[in-house]
This record gives sequence, structure tokens and C-alpha cells, in this order.
Amino acid sequence: MFPASRIAARPAIAPLSNGIQARNMATLREIQQRLRSVQNIEKITKSMKMIASTKVAKAQRNMETARAFGVASNSLFQSAETKATEGGSELIVASSSDRGLCGGIHSSVSKATRRAVEANPEGRVVVLGDKPKAQLSRSVRSNITLSFNQIGKAVPTFTEASSIVDVIKADGIEFDSAKIVYNKFLSAISYEADSITVYSQDAFKASPNFAVYEIEDDVLANLQEFNFANSVYWAMVEGHAAEMSAKRAAMENATKNAGEMITKLTMTYNRGRQAVITNELIDIITGASAL
Repeated sequence: MFPASRIAARPAIAPLSNGIQARNMATLREIQQRLRSVQNIEKITKSMKMIASTKVAKAQRNMETARAFGVASNSLFQSAETKATEGGSELIVASSSDRGLCGGIHSSVSKATRRAVEANPEGRVVVLGDKPKAQLSRSVRSNITLSFNQIGKAVPTFTEASSIVDVIKADGIEFDSAKIVYNKFLSAISYEADSITVYSQDAFKASPNFAVYEIEDDVLANLQEFNFANSVYWAMVEGHAAEMSAKRAAMENATKNAGEMITKLTMTYNRGRQAVITNELIDIITGASAL
């Protein structure tokens, strides 16, 4: 009686085991596909990290040179004790780039630009880069006067900064003071939003210590344009160095996270595969013992 009852009960168990096996096999296929996808992502992020690492050193060298020239040119306003005219017009230049996958680089510039617009709602905004333009268009669209793209593909040059200033001048944008918002490079892992202030020709002539400098009007106009272009160049180059460092850190974190996910998925896949093998062995042993 005992063997007969055991044989009679076996067909009721077999379909359940087959159903579990089918579900496990489908789950294993999904896990395997996801594992391959994450492995491909890890390869991409690792390559992007290596590319960013090679660009950081060059970006920092150019940043040091641009910073030295920028500080020297802006020291002229400090020595002359130049200040913005009360009630004068202000131009806000948001300097960033078109590229993504670099942490909060663009958000940092956008937030600082919004604060500057809140302090001066009538201020005009010029945006350098598509990423900050998309962010600022949601809140200060009416203040945006000009925008430039194709920025951030390589290390910025003084020619690009001069071209940007020429377009601003040709568009007839007048200002008493210009605030250039950019990301200041602090270290390889940190940066912060900062601003560089440039004054117009009339504001500089109204400085208390302007009489110390014997500058003719035509030379003064050229000097003002040079200081503006030099400051834009400084902001672009330093922002580029901060962006490359942030991109390297972001890709390093992404590669680390992908590696952790690969480890978890591999363990889940191995456990599921072991469960399927165990169920198959149970079926084989049970069937053999029933004969």
C-alpha cells in the first residue's frame, strides 16, 4: 500500500516542479540580460573616466594661465576702486557648457544665476552653453537676451571668448557692470559657483583713482573690451577644468556603482541557477526512487 500511494501522489507534484522551473528559467534569462547591460555600462563609464582623467591635467594648466591673466586685468578695477553705478544696468553672464554627465556643474551655475536675477530682476542674462540655458529657461526666460552653444567640447580659447564679447557688443547690449557666473575650481573633487565683475568704460572713468592712470579714450575703450574678453576667457577655462574634474569623479562613482550591481546580479543569477539545478536533481532522484 505504501509504494502505491507514493506512486499515485507523484503525478500531482511533477507539474508544480515544472512550473517552478519554467519561472526560474525566465527569471534567469532576465537577470542575465540585465547583467550584460550593466557590464556594457561599466565599460562605457570606465572609458569616459579615463578620457576625463587625460583632459584634467591639460585643463588645469590652461586654468592657471588664464587665472593669472584674469587676476592681473581685474586688479586694475581694484586699484582704481571702481564700483557699479547706483541704479545702473547689470549684465549677467552664465558660463557653463553643452555637455552632461558631470555631476552638478550646470545646476551650480544656474542656481547662482537665479540668485543674481532675484537680486536684480531687470538684469539681462547671457548664457554660455545649452545645459544652463535649458535650466534657466524654466525660471528666467524673459531675462535671457543671448545664448551660445558648441561650448565645452575642448579647452576654451581666447579667440572664442573674444568672439562672444564681439557678438554681445554687436547686439547693442549696454551695461554698467557685468557679472560673469562660473564654477571656481577648488580641488580635484570640489568646486563652487563664483562670479567675476567687469565694469563699463564710463564706470571705470568715474572711479575715484582713475586720474592716476593717463589713458586716452580710444585706448580706454580697447582696454575695456580686452578686460571683458579676458574675464570671460578666465571663467570659461576655469569652469572647463572644474567640469573635467567633476566628470572624472562622476564616472568613477558610476563605474563603482556598476561594479557593485554586477556583483549583486551575479550572486542572484548563481543562486537562481543553483535552485533550478537542485529542483531538477530532486525530480530525477524522486522519479528514480519511484520506479
